[in-house]
Amino acid sequence: MVNDLRVPPLFAARAPRVLGDEAVPWLAALPELAAAYARKWGLTFEGEAMHGYVGVVQPARLADGTPVVLKLGWRDGESADEPLALSTWAGRGAVLLLESAPGDGVLLLERLDASRTLDDLPLRSAIPLVGGLARRLAVPAPASMSRHLRTEAAQLTEELPRRWAELGEPFERRLVDDAVAICRELGPAAGDLLVNEDLHFENVLAGTREPWLVIDPKPLAGDLEWGVIPLFWNRFTESTLDERFALIVASHELDAAKARAWTLVRAVQNWIWMVEEYEESGEDSDDPAFVTVPEIAVWAASR
Repeated sequence: MVNDLRVPPLFAARAPRVLGDEAVPWLAALPELAAAYARKWGLTFEGEAMHGYVGVVQPARLADGTPVVLKLGWRDGESADEPLALSTWAGRGAVLLLESAPGDGVLLLERLDASRTLDDLPLRSAIPLVGGLARRLAVPAPASMSRHLRTEAAQLTEELPRRWAELGEPFERRLVDDAVAICRELGPAAGDLLVNEDLHFENVLAGTREPWLVIDPKPLAGDLEWGVIPLFWNRFTESTLDERFALIVASHELDAAKARAWTLVRAVQNWIWMVEEYEESGEDSDDPAFVTVPEIAVWAASR
């Protein structure tokens, strides 16, 4: 059985810029890592590998012919609890985790239809579907979760103004001050729900067990309102922010004031990331989050 992973050229070219120089040896080791887990789990690769921003997914089949995918992900803090979240959801609203090797960033998952996402549906149909999934996934977070919104908010009260100042104060100070005030007010009382902070239209694929299933979670324990902002910066031009916010709040059954507040915090956080990335690379990012966060931040702060 020959299982050769071909890392997608676009991913190989972009990963060092997005992930840093440490990604270079990781990329070089991916083919052997994939082959090792193919042997361990009895996989036969088929078709071309796919990729996102921080990982490669290789379609494969089990020995009995069951279609699966082998996911090889970059190990970082945001993704560390992905296998824990997926095992907690156990396929209820999310892709089913079959095997995992968290230390190597390797997951074996059921295969979904990557050609069909909620990007294919009208916005007024897609957002309620996301809302239903988000509510189902918002179960009590496992005690062993490594990320908690209470901790992250406390860190942001120091981190946001410091990084903003180090970057030469690239936007209005009142936005940073408002974000810090929100973290101080809402952070200590943040909840303990299992929240996916990267739930957006392209991360919901068509399935067979259920019509739509969530993939690639970035989980933490906290408030469901923390996870709103990806639904703003994706498909940004298809509605006004007010229209979209009303639809999100209704479909997710959120506290509107808390949703707007956490959206401001995450917009300011991402705006700082955007400036940092531009300074490091000298080129604008094509990430929709970075393109739209200034407008989202100003909108959220004006309410």
